[in-house]
Amino acid sequence: MSTNRLDLIKAAAEKAKKKREEEAEFQASIRRLDARKAAKKEEMKLHKKLTQQVKKAGKESPGSLDCFREENMYYSDKDTERYLESSSYMDAYNANKSADGEW
Repeated sequence: MSTNRLDLIKAAAEKAKKKREEEAEFQASIRRLDARKAAKKEEMKLHKKLTQQVKKAGKESPGSLDCFREENMYYSDKDTERYLESSSYMDAYNANKSADGEW
């Protein structure tokens, strides 16, 4: 009778140990899943940010620089001066301005 009782106690202890191991394994899988979800969320946040940047840059893309569009047909004097100052056209003009006067 005592061995039967000891066997029952051992079986209950093994069952409890197995249950604790399964619970620990389950909790570990939940942590891995949460980590994957967090990584995916960060990736989607980056994707959303990049998508917004691409949309914003789309206004300045070469396709939007159509010369026949109303907003691109006319430039202010300030825009023209700013463009010419940063271009080689102005350098060539200034270099040849004095030479043209001698002719």
